[in-house]
Amino acid sequence: MTEADILNAKILIVDDAEANLKLLEDLLAREGFHQIISTADSTRALDLFKAFEPDLILLDLMMPELDGYAVLEILSRHIAKDEYLPVLVLTADATIGAKRKALALGAKDFLTKPFDTIEAMLRVWNLLETRLLYRHLKSLNADIKPAVHSHQSTE
Repeated sequence: MTEADILNAKILIVDDAEANLKLLEDLLAREGFHQIISTADSTRALDLFKAFEPDLILLDLMMPELDGYAVLEILSRHIAKDEYLPVLVLTADATIGAKRKALALGAKDFLTKPFDTIEAMLRVWNLLETRLLYRHLKSLNADIKPAVHSHQSTE
């Protein structure tokens, strides 16, 4: 896996504050990411997820209509059980309860706003690297499985 593979990853941002969307989009673009879609309307998260097929989701918790917890619950019903899709929660709610609930609902990491931009980019990078390594391993296993099955059948 190369740096280019990670920078080609698809990132979906869901945050009701336009200023936060702009900040994250600019931060990711400066880092070299170019496949970024964002929405301030959390009710669009599922449709964007299905259409865009992101490798990483950046998700706010405190939003009108559907909060981040509801978005996590909805997305979890559409993510295959054998899939690793990282969700990085970015929220101003720094309580232990918020963190535990988000992680229990499927978030893979949690950052409190205002966040340090270097730390945020390192976490984005790490989550994407894990996602791509997971997908590569899954692909290798799929390639090996028929050969192992064939070998077992001949014994």
